[in-house]
Formats: sequence, structure tokens, C-alpha cells
Amino acid sequence: MQSGRERVAIRGVIFDYGMVLTGPPVAAAHAAMVRITGLPTEQFERLYWADRHAYDEGKLTGVEFWEKFNQESGLKLTNDQLVEMNRQDARMWTTSDPAMLAWQQKLKAHGIRTAILSNMGDSVLENIEREFAWIHGFDALVWSYQHGMAKPDSAIYQRALEQVGTTPGETLFVDDKLENVTAARALGLKSVQFSTVDRLREELKAAGWDIPLPE
Repeated sequence: MQSGRERVAIRGVIFDYGMVLTGPPVAAAHAAMVRITGLPTEQFERLYWADRHAYDEGKLTGVEFWEKFNQESGLKLTNDQLVEMNRQDARMWTTSDPAMLAWQQKLKAHGIRTAILSNMGDSVLENIEREFAWIHGFDALVWSYQHGMAKPDSAIYQRALEQVGTTPGETLFVDDKLENVTAARALGLKSVQFSTVDRLREELKAAGWDIPLPE
């Protein structure tokens, strides 16, 4: 019993990828993209995020995303520059958090099923698959663009639950974005907004969820 609450058995954990299983985006890659465009950082950010959800949903490929960026920004980037933008974008999101990866292995050792549910575009995923063999250590991988939908659409959470093989009430969901956590809670998943490993450990303990804690 924790804080007067009945302990709840967790049989599955669904992780977001970016900023949960990974560290911060690679600053040098971001700087390289801004430098290529020559745009002020604030303007670059606005244009970068304008069509990101469409990219994550698979409505745009990585190449198309950057071609649209080029058009809407009024820039005249060359094909070689667009290829480099796509490469640096993928590089920016190819990081990992050793503590969270070690926890995922600890969960598996305790018989808990694990999955990744991530809003992800094709070019970024291709780079992740080249660089990180560890992603194949999860029981299920749900990448948004492959399903034509993205968080916080409730349907993609249902897809992840089907693949991991657990019910909402016995599944923990960990994501850094509040809107995604809120959507998961609405479906009955035990959900935590991630910020740090220490904070995650505190929240899991306080909630009384029967699950090994992160190291």
C-alpha cells in the first residue's frame, strides 16, 4: 500500500520515443539546419513545426516535408541542401537515454511487456533503425506514419494496446507531452508525463502501481 492506495498490477508499459527514451535533440544538428536556411531561429521553428503533425501522420514523407518547408519559407534551397536538411533532421532525433533503456530491460526481466508508441516520420525512423539495435528489444513498435495517424488520436493508442496485448487498466503510458498523456488517461491507461527519471520514480511510487522502479 502506498499513500493509502490499493496497489495496481501493471502488465505492460508503453513508452514515447522522443524525450522519454532519448535525451534532448542534438543541438549541433538543429544549428546546422538553421545555418543552412539562414533564417532567424524563431522563424525556422515556426516553419519546422507547421507541418510536423502531417509528417508524423504519413501525409508527407521526409523529402516532401522539406520541399514544402522550402516552398513556404520562400527560400530557394538546392536539392543537395534539402537532402542535408533531411539528414540533419533525422540526426537531431537519434539520441538515447541509458537510464530509461536500462529500466526497459528491467521491466522485461520481470515479465512486463514493453512497447514504443511514437509520432514519427519515415526519414527519422530510417536513421533510428540504422543507429539503434535496441529498439528491437521491445515487444511492439507503433510508429505513427506507418498507421496514418498520430497521438493524441485515440485510435493509435488502441493500436498500441492491441499489439502489446494488455488492457488500458493494466498498462502504464509514459510521454513527455501533456496532451498525449491526457488522451491516454481518457482511455483508461495509467499515464505519467515524463520529465526526469527521478520524477518518474517518485510518481510511480506515490501512485502505488505494482511495477519495478527505474534505477
